[in-house]
Amino acid sequence: MSAPVMGAEAPAPPERRGLARDGVRLMVVRPGDVRDAVFRDLPDVLDPGDLVVVNTSATLPARLDVRRADGVLTPLHVSTTLDDSDWVVEVRRPGNDGPDRGVEPGTALELPGGVRLRLVEGFPDPARPSRLWRARTEPDVSAVEHLARHGQPIRYGYLDGAVPLADAQNVYATEPGSAENPSAGRPFTDRLLVRLMARGVPVVPLVLHAGVSSPELHEPPAPERFRVPEVTARLVNGTRAAGRRVVAVGTTVTRALETATGEDGVTRPAEGWTDLVLDPDRPVWAVTGLLTGLHAPDASHLLLLQAVAGRALVADAYARAVAGGYLWHEYGDTMLFLP
Repeated sequence: MSAPVMGAEAPAPPERRGLARDGVRLMVVRPGDVRDAVFRDLPDVLDPGDLVVVNTSATLPARLDVRRADGVLTPLHVSTTLDDSDWVVEVRRPGNDGPDRGVEPGTALELPGGVRLRLVEGFPDPARPSRLWRARTEPDVSAVEHLARHGQPIRYGYLDGAVPLADAQNVYATEPGSAENPSAGRPFTDRLLVRLMARGVPVVPLVLHAGVSSPELHEPPAPERFRVPEVTARLVNGTRAAGRRVVAVGTTVTRALETATGEDGVTRPAEGWTDLVLDPDRPVWAVTGLLTGLHAPDASHLLLLQAVAGRALVADAYARAVAGGYLWHEYGDTMLFLP
């Protein structure tokens, strides 16, 4: 399947465009039946007994303005931290129009607060450096604490301007750790969550700390830290056994659930790092519905959607989204695949 054409880009959160948080559009995609709705209609689309799984990772202010050796200020995106406390970072070009491909191991950057950051090696494969780097701070500092003090939310050129951190959080986010907002869940509101539960649609959590979402074309997603708790695994298994749908809110939830699910179709409690890449050759074993935003048509995102819904349904949905003026990116519109 060829990559879909990009549609219009959402330049700001919906609340700054005259809409409610849950007022963005929702395309409901079933085989042979594609309908337009509004996100707040979600409880009417799902059936009692369906299960909604959300990612409770909270967004960090993961952008720092750092100084290069030549004195030029440039953005640095902090993707995650590793078990040995090293950082994983993306050095951006000064105009924030893409990764700086000219950096090398040993490159030193001056961070706010008198901290020096030195690039150690490419990540995840040192032998094939791409846009992500393992890096080390001098002195050793906590990334979460340093970002809380000096960082700001990551933003890209399609946005009108800076966005407050509160606008980049989901209402159920509780555990800081994502470089960018797991944005499929952004349109949820407190009231909408209550309406889902009142309809008999439980909402259960897991955690996957999402890294930066600016991969090069054909670049697989980097390893990410995740945790699927026992109660979530148990309810996923029970929902599937009852013949109801397990609806993942976003690709992050899909990746975490599928990492915790065996070929026998049983989801088990799990935590650690996942480097799972989902595609039509490795279809999903636990997820039977997917709520997702519309993002740049990079290969890994499309392949995961196809793993859930199949190539034809994804292609049809994207074509309809472009024709219908749906808005792309983290503050745009949404699609619900129910294959």
